[in-house]
Parts: sequence; structure tokens; C-alpha cells
Amino acid sequence: MVRQCRLLGISRSGLYYEPKGIVEKDLTLMKLIDRQYLATPFYGARKMAAWLGIWGERVNRKRVQRLMRLMGLRAVYRRPRTTTPAPEHRRFPYLLKGLSISAPNQVWAADITFLPMARGFLYLVAIMDWYSRYVLSWRLSNTLDVGFCIEALAEALATVKPDIFNSDQGSQFTSDEFTGMLERNGVSISMDGKGSYHDNLFVERLWRTVKYEEVYLKAYLDGREAKAALADYFRFYNNERPHQALGYRTPAAAYNSSRLDNVPLSLILSKGVPRKAESHLNLAPFLS
Repeated sequence: MVRQCRLLGISRSGLYYEPKGIVEKDLTLMKLIDRQYLATPFYGARKMAAWLGIWGERVNRKRVQRLMRLMGLRAVYRRPRTTTPAPEHRRFPYLLKGLSISAPNQVWAADITFLPMARGFLYLVAIMDWYSRYVLSWRLSNTLDVGFCIEALAEALATVKPDIFNSDQGSQFTSDEFTGMLERNGVSISMDGKGSYHDNLFVERLWRTVKYEEVYLKAYLDGREAKAALADYFRFYNNERPHQALGYRTPAAAYNSSRLDNVPLSLILSKGVPRKAESHLNLAPFLS
């Protein structure tokens, strides 16, 4: 091993180093920060540290800053010379300003959020139809690499393509792998302004719903348990949970009914499907 390290020009001590996991105290602070960030996304490290101090958690700004960076959280406010996570990646303009979104698959949106667990944490990405709030696909990961975002996008694009895909300017969504897949499928790419919270507000509301109705009510022991529980919740969210903004229809009902309206009646009848389809109907055969 000494000879191998010498030939490769690396330190032998690095081969024996085992990185320490997140300590229990940091996990507790991350859970508190995550809850408060949903309510006050404009809190930076200083204000978040002050807020933690009010509740008896004595922690300095640098520690909070490190934890927020690990969680993928940044204070949301307009500021000059905002740093970008991957300056070599291309940026795309925001295409939704003044746009009337009146049908499914006109605009899709995506975002990533932090999920606390009993021991450790995960990241969740979801792709949602803007018009109906229907969650098309989602994936979990223990890192912020682009791979799990690519998997979610590939699943969503497997049956239908949107006109526009909107996201923030995170390095996962600006990567060549992610934007290249969209361009190969003929999808226009839209990105939120720097530091903008409201451009992708529907996905932010989805995170609030998922966390308060599912994640915070449970303490997932591991990724397997989190995946199974979230699969059940997203089935409930899409097919059973009425949405006030949709006239108390479910996202699946809003997504599928509007899509059926665009399918000729003769085609539907030839397939033997009633005009008033169920919310869980798979429309891929009619829309391909």
C-alpha cells in the first residue's frame, strides 16, 4: 500500500481516514432550522442563529451557516452580486412572467428540499405540473448530486412532454445533463431569478404541505422507510386530497380531466373508455 500511494502521489493517511457522521446536536439544529425556514425563508444565518438563541439553543452564526449550506438552504431576498453555485453552467431566462397557464403540461416545475429523519437526513426532488399541482415524479437521495434529479426527470418525460420546464438556478437544474435532456425532448427551459422565492411558489407550497402533513408527523428511521411512506403520501396527495385552489378537486382529477377534454370523443369511445374518466386513469395510450 505504501508503494501504491507513492506511485499515485496520494497520502496514505487519507486511505485510512473515515469521515465522521453528522453529530446528534447538529441533526437537532437542522430540524429546527428546516421548520423555521418554511415560515421565514428570508432568515439568513445571523437571524436564524438569533432565533435559535431565543429558544435556548446557543449556537454561533458560522455553525448555522455551515448547516444551512449542508441543507441546501439560502436566505431569499434580492441582493446584488449574488453568488452562483456553478458559474460555468448556462442560465436560462424566466419565461412565465405574464403567461396564462390554462392547461396541464403547459408548465412543469421542479425543486429540491431537505428532509429530516430520526437519524440523518435526505434530499427530496419533485416534478410537478403547474396547472393541476399534480406530482409527476419524485426521488430521494442522501447527496445533492444531479443523478436523482435526472432519474425523476426521465420518469416524468417517459409518457408526455411539457411546453416549458421551470426551476431555480441550482447546480442540479443548470447542469448539462439536466438541461440537455430537456432540450433533446424539445422542452423550453425557464429559470427563476436569482434569490427569488415567489417564481416557483407552487412547489414551495408543496414542500410545506408534504412536511406538515407527512414528514413532521413521523420520524423515518432510514431511507427505505422514508421512500415507502412518501410513496403512500404522494398517492394520497394526487388522488385523494382535495385542493382548494382547484375547486376542491384532487390534482389527479384536474390533471386528467383537462387532458381528456383535448382528446377527440371518437378516439375515447373507440378505446372503450367512458367520457367521465376516473382520476387515476392512465391516459398515455390516448395522448401518445
